[in-house]
Amino acid sequence: MPPKAKPAPLPSVWAREQRTPDQPALSREAIVREAVAMLDSDGIEALSMRKLGARLNAGATSLYRHVATKDELMELAVDEVAAEIRVPELQDGAQWRAAVGEAAAGFRATALRHPWLSSVLGQAGLAYLGPNLMSYSERLAALFTAAGFPEPSRAIDTVLSYVIGMSTTEAAWLTTVARSGETEAGFIARLMPAAQQAAAGHEHLAGSYTDAPEITDPVAVRDEKFRYGLEVVLDGLALRLPK
Repeated sequence: MPPKAKPAPLPSVWAREQRTPDQPALSREAIVREAVAMLDSDGIEALSMRKLGARLNAGATSLYRHVATKDELMELAVDEVAAEIRVPELQDGAQWRAAVGEAAAGFRATALRHPWLSSVLGQAGLAYLGPNLMSYSERLAALFTAAGFPEPSRAIDTVLSYVIGMSTTEAAWLTTVARSGETEAGFIARLMPAAQQAAAGHEHLAGSYTDAPEITDPVAVRDEKFRYGLEVVLDGLALRLPK
């Protein structure tokens, strides 16, 4: 009977042993920090091992001694910024809505500081195996368990689906605004006439644009929109709590 073939190794940076660095000045930590800075400033499309090596005054070959592929680099970058997401401890189960709201706001704030984050979470391999994301998941599980949810993982998935979806859309919008070189309020003011013209003839849309008030504080508008949707999600989850 022929021997069984060994299964292929898991395609994740967290599933293989880290090599001993032969260039002390170039560590994996330094590579990841610079990659995050590059992603924040230039976006995913601009990130390459060659460009990253140039920013670190090292060749791409030197980088590959620490990070095997660009996919591994993205896993590491996601886990790096996950350390910034705050999740409160729940001392009183009756206060679960405020605690979940704080955790949701923490994720959103991190996603807006790093506009690439939300859009790559589902594509960054096995990023959830990273220590920071694992710690984040543990803290969320502790929060929802303390709140009394019989199936905390499903409640977490529901909240995260909303938060990630909203954060992805919001980050994309802010990236568009940044590329325009205008303030957000100025960009909206210039966009509104075109939106009103496009909505003309659409019965249920035209009034929304025609009667829309001038937006002088777009940050407050976005904050309120996020809170409204989150409250709706939490209203639904509250029905799942044992009475």
